[in-house]
Amino acid sequence: MNKQTDLTFREKPKAADVANIRRIVDSTKFFNEEELGIAVELIEERLQKGKVSGYLFLFAEIAQKVVGYVCYGPIHGTVMSYDLYWIVVDNNYRSLGIGKELMLRAEKLMKEQGGGRVYVETSSREQYLPTRTFYLSCNYYLEAQLKDFYGPNDDKALFVKELL
Repeated sequence: MNKQTDLTFREKPKAADVANIRRIVDSTKFFNEEELGIAVELIEERLQKGKVSGYLFLFAEIAQKVVGYVCYGPIHGTVMSYDLYWIVVDNNYRSLGIGKELMLRAEKLMKEQGGGRVYVETSSREQYLPTRTFYLSCNYYLEAQLKDFYGPNDDKALFVKELL
């Protein structure tokens, strides 16, 4: 695949994205049913309320098939902070640089919207080591680790990046 010519991006969510997100998140075999439900909930809320929902999306497509997405939004009550809620690439399209491209483009959009810092959280479990490594490779740094946040021996790792 030639990523430069085959990969396209869009910001505007479509009704079909509910199924697209369910398929992509499920393809990873990484998330439990509750987490899958949360991912779907965010797109449903965005489709229902629009940008007022606070959930902004960027979708990566190949031949009009959604192969990855990122969900982010401004943190209410802050001047320039954003949360990165989800970044997921379909398991069949991993290791092609799609995640990094989604991240770079989402950060650019956040910066254009006045964002200065991006916060992202993940689990400290061994299963999430590739996720933490991905954030570090995107120049995020570990700001805090909250002990037993998700459960016993499952800390919340909070990463931050300053958008320059």
